[in-house]
Amino acid sequence: MAASAEKHDVFKAIADPTRREVLRLLAESERPISEITSHFSMSRTAVTKHLQILTEAELISGRKEGREKIYQLHPEPLTEVKQWLSYYEKFWENKLSMLRYMVENNEDGGKI
Repeated sequence: MAASAEKHDVFKAIADPTRREVLRLLAESERPISEITSHFSMSRTAVTKHLQILTEAELISGRKEGREKIYQLHPEPLTEVKQWLSYYEKFWENKLSMLRYMVENNEDGGKI
């Protein structure tokens, strides 16, 4: 399978801060590539490469409208990330419960 036809892993796609910012922008509204590019200090070609990775991860899609390509967010693949994180929430909740217990049951004037 050619590299351009490969489906990218959602975790790899969101690992880059530029791509996370693109997702944030598209969460607000769909946008043409020219508007997306204006938010970054990189070339249109570089932004296009980021958009391609997000498209291959099925996080966004683009459609032609006149001379411009309009991109929109598809957040559904992010459920995989949410499910992965939810497994670890139990560890965070346990630590917070232990901290709450220590604070509430501390007998020396609230100093830990």
